[in-house]
Amino acid sequence: MPTRNLSEKAFLTISQCALGFLCVIVVSGALVRLTGSGLGCIDWPGCSQTKFVDISTGHSAIEQINRLFTGVVSAAVAASALGSFFVSPRHRKTIWLAIGLVIGVLVQVLLGALVVITGLNPWSNMAHFLVSMALITTAVLLVDQAKPQLQKRSDSVSALSQLSIRTSKWIVALSGIAIVFGTLVTGTGPHAGDERAIRLGFDLRTITRAHSMFVLLCVGLTLFLFVRIKKQTREWEILGRPLEIFLVAAVAQGALGYLQYFSGVPAQMVALHVALAIAVWISALKLGLAARG
Repeated sequence: MPTRNLSEKAFLTISQCALGFLCVIVVSGALVRLTGSGLGCIDWPGCSQTKFVDISTGHSAIEQINRLFTGVVSAAVAASALGSFFVSPRHRKTIWLAIGLVIGVLVQVLLGALVVITGLNPWSNMAHFLVSMALITTAVLLVDQAKPQLQKRSDSVSALSQLSIRTSKWIVALSGIAIVFGTLVTGTGPHAGDERAIRLGFDLRTITRAHSMFVLLCVGLTLFLFVRIKKQTREWEILGRPLEIFLVAAVAQGALGYLQYFSGVPAQMVALHVALAIAVWISALKLGLAARG
């Protein structure tokens, strides 16, 4: 009986869906916190001790929908893992990345339980978010790996100077550090997810300034690279487009961050800030991938 192989195009679509759903659940998780619905379900895995599914109040419904959406994410990730074994040609790296997504989602489920059990402790919330970003990173790498060979850039990385490669790596690193400090700001700020939740003991102004410093360093380094390669035809062909996309996303995120801070941190702006953080991180990863060749 002939073996049915999955086409590269089909597997790429599956991988892109997994990435998309992972991004959506990060935003939906933020909305749970921003609407004060973090303890809308006080138990786990059921919503309460008497009901597995409970939508009797607005807060419980919001938290329940977010939990149920985890099933959609899990299905998409499982499909990518299964597809990695059947896609032709099959690559070991693709399989490990897809399996990594499955493991990561399982870790997220356990962390979700920890968040509830600890009463929205900010450290558990931070871990929950950072693992989400690690999952998005893995999914971006999987999508890149899943691209058919003809779609991948054939230019040699030798076309880039070592300075451009190092600068791109620093941009990715600074973006990651800025995101980590952003979680510290969130853990210190007003949107805890529930009025009973504890907050980190940092001074909000100080930790926000530290977060802003890394954002500004990242934007400054991006501008440096932008100016440096603008007239270098070969380097611009490779890094120009991803660099432009990252620069636009980073500047928009920085501007929104300042507006959010001086507006008293309204929930709507925080939600947009989270969504843009995902866009910034994905664009940073794509810049890093372009520089890597």
